Amino acid sequence: MTRTAGRASSNVNPSLRIRDVVPDDAEGICRVINPIIEAGAYTVFDALFGVESEREYIRTFPTRGVWKVALEAETSQVVGWQVLEPLASYTAAFDHVAGIGTYVELSQRRRGIASALFAASFDAARAKGFEKLFTCVRADNPAALATYRAHGFVVVGTARRHAKLHGRYIDELVIERML
Repeated sequence: MTRTAGRASSNVNPSLRIRDVVPDDAEGICRVINPIIEAGAYTVFDALFGVESEREYIRTFPTRGVWKVALEAETSQVVGWQVLEPLASYTAAFDHVAGIGTYVELSQRRRGIASALFAASFDAARAKGFEKLFTCVRADNPAALATYRAHGFVVVGTARRHAKLHGRYIDELVIERML
């Protein structure tokens, strides 16, 4: 990956296919996220995802949101996904901002999956009128922070003791990127 004009660039992995999520992806999404949750080191999610509840969540996902899945081209198996949702529905003041989350199967990391998802999601987010992406990353997850930074995100603050998992407080880094 190289840095060009403040934006990360890379060759998209030819063994991947990126497309919009569909309800039938629910099982694959759960297969990716549940081991990440079980690992207890990468996310603040503390309960496993259920296939039927995830399928319903996909069906009712905001029309202005962006949800991309990365599929292994040969098997059509979900190996990662990225979701962008409008930050708030209670005011139009944040209509230009989307919250973002990125998830890659633990055994598939460092293969360009996140880069392919970022490229597709950035274009789709711009097309839907978003100007800024915002999220929090666990302070004890340097790999996730490095991935987001490689795609133009900057740290704008630290939320101290922001999450409490299994009786332990975790700081989260507040990050953002202008589109």
